[in-house]
Amino acid sequence: METQPRTIKSLGSDPLLSRRLALRASMAAFAGFSVPGLGLARTALVGKAKSVIFLHQWGGPGQHETFDMKPHAPERIRGDFKPIQSSLVGVPICELLPQMAPWMDKVTLVRSLNHTMKNHNSAGYYSLTGYAPPSDDQRLRDSRELFPAYGSIVDRLSPASKGVPTFAALPHIIADGSITPGQHASFLGKRHDPLFVGTDPNQQDYKLPELTLPSSVTPERLGRRREALRIVESQAKGIDSLEKARGINEQLERAFSMVTSTRVRDAFDLSQEKEVVRNAYGRTTYGQSCLVARRLVEVGVRFVNVYFHRSIGGCDGGWDTHGFREKPMNPILKNHLLPMTNQTLPTLLTDLKDRGLLDTTLVVWVGEFGRSPKINNQQGRDHWPQCYTALLAGGGIRKGHVHGASDKTGAFPALDPCKPEDLSATMFHLLGIDPKAEVRDSLNRPLVISPGEVIDGLLE
Repeated sequence: METQPRTIKSLGSDPLLSRRLALRASMAAFAGFSVPGLGLARTALVGKAKSVIFLHQWGGPGQHETFDMKPHAPERIRGDFKPIQSSLVGVPICELLPQMAPWMDKVTLVRSLNHTMKNHNSAGYYSLTGYAPPSDDQRLRDSRELFPAYGSIVDRLSPASKGVPTFAALPHIIADGSITPGQHASFLGKRHDPLFVGTDPNQQDYKLPELTLPSSVTPERLGRRREALRIVESQAKGIDSLEKARGINEQLERAFSMVTSTRVRDAFDLSQEKEVVRNAYGRTTYGQSCLVARRLVEVGVRFVNVYFHRSIGGCDGGWDTHGFREKPMNPILKNHLLPMTNQTLPTLLTDLKDRGLLDTTLVVWVGEFGRSPKINNQQGRDHWPQCYTALLAGGGIRKGHVHGASDKTGAFPALDPCKPEDLSATMFHLLGIDPKAEVRDSLNRPLVISPGEVIDGLLE
């Protein structure tokens, strides 16, 4: 995936267009910008959720060790951790998630998600876009021809207000060997890519360099350069009708608005938060990223992807707990994965609720798949897309509800199976966007933004 703004060379070989874009790029460069990709946007209906915080649990958390325990199954299936009772009668959760227990009567669990992609990159793309990849292949490569990320769709159809990015992603670009597809705008054009922030919010000097003006450029001086750019625009006649030139004006306007706005910059200034709040989220990269996500939706960002970790697994990585290389899953779960989840997830939900944001913010906690029912010979669980669990809260979601059910071993859905595209349709619906709205790909073919169906049982 490209992480830098597209340069003029990628915008085509038309000499008149290139000349004009060169002028634009030169003027924008004086202000600290590059020319972005192209695309269009449109408005949408109002939904119950103003924003989504999408907590992507890279690596695939096990349902048996989190929110779909099987205490009566054989030992090789149930595992070593014990269930504890939660606030939702009849729905125990893992003993290492005690801070989530009081929250279970305020959230919804989906215990019947399933698909067939067993590799991280193909399953990751599916989970980040709601579109099944062309094949279940670990060699699936990131491409601008694949389907866009959820947040890019939102930016295309229902963008945030002026001066605020619609879609933000932090703090990692996830990969398994190669970069996982589904993290950017793809064929919609780079203008709909997320505001990606790859610095660690747990560092003391955390800030947003992407929106920091050079010390020699004041907002007034930037405004003069903006006016100069408009003069260049007015003198370049006859180009605006070209398809490749569409959207540049609006993207530059967004860039100028964001760089002169304190709202977005302040959202990334964690020094404004009380130490007790920062400590509550956990002094980890993931914990502080969730705090940034809350601050972003507070200023009007519509969709925030927070990736649990850069890598799929390991002793301090993501949820890929095979037990490979003499690293059994239980110590990693006990010392790293579950304590971090137990601290950060309920803190985020509580913070949103206390600030009056939870009713309008949909929080989605989900990985690309689950883990196998049987513990393998290396004391771990393998990839298992056949049945896994998601947790949703706020933003129009039912409280104290379990949708679907897995069978007695957690291997397959026993009731109300659903797929990632059904989850995507539900998210779009709650954001006030018709899941059957269409976008056009690079070949101008119409594609619905979600091939799934809204899961009515999740809605308030």
